[in-house]
Amino acid sequence: MAINELRAIDTFAKAVTLGSIRRAALAQGVTPQAASQAIAQLEQQLGVRLLHRTTRSLALTDEGQRFLEATQPALAALERALSRARESKDEIAGPLRIVGPRSSFASLLMPVLDEFCQLHPGIQPDVQLDDGVGNWVLDRVDVGFRIGVSPEEGVIARRLLPVQLLVCAAPSYLERFGAPQSVEDLATHRCSAFRHPATGQILPWYLNIDGEIQHRHVTPTLSTNDAELELQAVLAGQVIGQISNLAAAGLIRQGRLVPVLLEHVSDHIGLHLYYGNRTAQPRRVRAFIDLAIQRLADRPDYLLSKQELGDRRWAKGADFLTPESRTPA
Repeated sequence: MAINELRAIDTFAKAVTLGSIRRAALAQGVTPQAASQAIAQLEQQLGVRLLHRTTRSLALTDEGQRFLEATQPALAALERALSRARESKDEIAGPLRIVGPRSSFASLLMPVLDEFCQLHPGIQPDVQLDDGVGNWVLDRVDVGFRIGVSPEEGVIARRLLPVQLLVCAAPSYLERFGAPQSVEDLATHRCSAFRHPATGQILPWYLNIDGEIQHRHVTPTLSTNDAELELQAVLAGQVIGQISNLAAAGLIRQGRLVPVLLEHVSDHIGLHLYYGNRTAQPRRVRAFIDLAIQRLADRPDYLLSKQELGDRRWAKGADFLTPESRTPA
């Protein structure tokens, strides 16, 4: 049924309820002429006369009475559905569909999600973490996160913080094998490589060389499609790896990872939050977006300055925990 037919039926029902076409037009915010024309077109489409009308009054025909009785339940159900939709738009409760990268993201998302659910117990999160890029519409996404850029046209992207790619090793690895002093030295080291879960391709390392981001393929001693396993292998001292600040910042500050090749740190990509048209979103989606931006935008917990990285440079034979632990009393 066309939207014009629905409006005409509603105009007809309101005219009967209110006692005049003029009052029905006023209730719908249209001119009396437009309301009268809508009813006339409806009668023409049905092939029957629904109303006897004069300049002062109107009355239902027999056909009009039967048509009104048949359509009133459907109109009432439609009105209830519209009312529920309007109310849900302003309610901070209900399903919240979130997508994001699988790699190094759960530890960032969970504190924000936990706080949001504590504030709004009626929220029902549906979280899908996947390093592949899905379809915004088909996946029915409310809020998305992605390392890189916006996944497709038609969505709004907000950069939350830069993603620093850091070549790191555990102190135990560096004690055994030493630290690479140049990019060329990586050829003699036990390196890890990340295999993209969606494509199966082994990704290169991204290195800042003289201000230009270059792709360098390493010969992997270990390759995996799971970022957590790669991180654990680096922490165990099995390999040296390129780890993002999202996973490495806290471990570097604890002394469990040591950054090397500091002059080649790259930060050309970022963690983005993305969403659809903000004005048409339910209130729960807008509220979550606001909280995520508040909690994650340029958050210092995940950012390492050049000075801080330099302070944590490897010194062979040092009791490496934190810069403070190496400061003489």
